[in-house]
Amino acid sequence: MTVGTQMQQAIAGMQSAAATMKTFALQTEDKQAKNDFQQISEQLDGSLEILKGRQKYIEAQEPQYK
Repeated sequence: MTVGTQMQQAIAGMQSAAATMKTFALQTEDKQAKNDFQQISEQLDGSLEILKGRQKYIEAQEPQYK
């Protein structure tokens, strides 16, 4: 498995986790839980942006990983 493939899988996993947290936030009526789920989804979104930037860097440095 290439680094590019591994990075794509990591990004897909984080996107899925963020979407799940957003769904939980929408479905719960508990205010604390809603806030927690929203906070987690925001943290995942931030981490996702970092990973996407890293992916672009890898692709620029090593075109075979695209």
